[in-house]
Amino acid sequence: MIAIGLGFAWLVAANVLAMLPSRDNLWSRAYFLIAIGIPLLGYITYMNGPWIGLGFLCAGCSLLRWPLVNLARWVRGAFGRAS
Repeated sequence: MIAIGLGFAWLVAANVLAMLPSRDNLWSRAYFLIAIGIPLLGYITYMNGPWIGLGFLCAGCSLLRWPLVNLARWVRGAFGRAS
């Protein structure tokens, strides 16, 4: 239950940080949330199983969608179009 509580606390913190104004379009906060969220996701998955971990992964991806979009663009550009 501690892992799920920490996961929900991360989700609330991510929403609050997204509401605050930022000069760098929230990228520094996104890096911080990713650095905290990846080990937390591993802990949640280890303690509660893969389905709960997958649910928290989907929730985190919905909050941090722009880093994922930019990663997908980078991968597509690096490996998708070989001339």
